Amino acid sequence: MLTVTRDSFPLAEVFTISRGSRSEAQVLTVTVEEDGVTGRGECVPYARYGETLDSVEAQIAAFRDGQPLDDMPAGAARNAVDCALWDLQAKRAGQRVWEIADEPAPGPVTSAYTLSLDTPERMREAAAKHAHRPLLKIKLGTPDDMARLEAVRAGAPDAAIIVDANEGWTADIYTELAPHLVRLGVRMVEQPLPAGDDDMLAEIARPLPVCADESCHDRKSLPALAGKYDMVNIKLDKTGGLTEALALRDAARADGYKIMVGCMVGSSLAMAPAMIVAQGAEIVDLDGPLLLAEDRVPPLRFDGSVVYPPDAELWG
Repeated sequence: MLTVTRDSFPLAEVFTISRGSRSEAQVLTVTVEEDGVTGRGECVPYARYGETLDSVEAQIAAFRDGQPLDDMPAGAARNAVDCALWDLQAKRAGQRVWEIADEPAPGPVTSAYTLSLDTPERMREAAAKHAHRPLLKIKLGTPDDMARLEAVRAGAPDAAIIVDANEGWTADIYTELAPHLVRLGVRMVEQPLPAGDDDMLAEIARPLPVCADESCHDRKSLPALAGKYDMVNIKLDKTGGLTEALALRDAARADGYKIMVGCMVGSSLAMAPAMIVAQGAEIVDLDGPLLLAEDRVPPLRFDGSVVYPPDAELWG
């Protein structure tokens, strides 16, 4: 039996990127039950990919009505179902998911912490508040990005920084900003140009690593990335679940890409499967639970920016 519920988790603070703001994380939770054993998965429908709570719930209902999982498109719906089935299989077998998947037992990883897009003054204050964290991620993608970046660096002089432009720049803007990114110690820039309009990345200098986010969903995305990107950001809500995320990780490595494992703004249930993919990744960005005012019970355990693998009661 498969059921789907809508859950909402209030955020600790309003979270803003170049596309808009939100004050809560709205997610869908899939529960699969067989013989008294249940497995769960969570997804976050994302408007950038044409997803809504209604559309994703309809896709999940189609699976419940007999559509094969492999026929579901990569995206949020397949993610929730796939992760719920992994959880169910592990609980029925009395094993952990990584044992079934023949993956190494996961250990703790250090996650980036994301600073919401705001005025330079407020971003400096936020950076100073979180200056103790080893890795800060900055949301940019506006005409005033240099002032924001300078403010964050002033607020957190010792933290490593990565930048997410959320498709907000042009090739000219990136070329102009890149030397300043290097000067300020930025280690990577994520999706500077719009997906589908990023061919110029193969023509211009890339003085720091460029990571594909909106341009990379699953293994089918990889051929179009050649010569344009140095890293790929693997998110289970893009790949359609843990199964494809693991396959994408291996294929991307084989093609010479470094790995980032990211997330939408969701609860610990959404982050838990990604912990398996995050092992050995160059950059981990699984800070969703740190942005929430309330989380699942039990949640993932965080010690500062260090996140630990899930207990079986949560997932897997």
